[in-house]
Amino acid sequence: QVRLVESGGGLVQAGGSLRLSCVSSGSIFSVYAMGWYRQAPGKQRELVARSASDGGTYYANSVKGRFTISRDNAKNTVYLQMNSLEPEDTAVYFCNAAYRPTGLDYWGQGTQVTVSS
Repeated sequence: QVRLVESGGGLVQAGGSLRLSCVSSGSIFSVYAMGWYRQAPGKQRELVARSASDGGTYYANSVKGRFTISRDNAKNTVYLQMNSLEPEDTAVYFCNAAYRPTGLDYWGQGTQVTVSS
């Protein structure tokens, strides 16, 4: 099984920055897409950013221009650079690895990001 471990969360003031890391126990070279999701208390889990194997990226409208997803295949790691953080960004952030054609998905256990005003 693939295991994903997130790190880099914490408490930060509004306007500050954090960089989240997700390390996979397996190679991410053949992964169809690596993504970051977040879930705030009482809300649905939402896709924040996605990095496809062909280099394509996707960002939720709420984070465009502030967040950047990147990957280091040699280190089996995906990153989420978060700048200009807002209190609305407060959530648990989860790493996701999606495989095709099997359709298998793997999830990390999440890392807490708290942005204070």
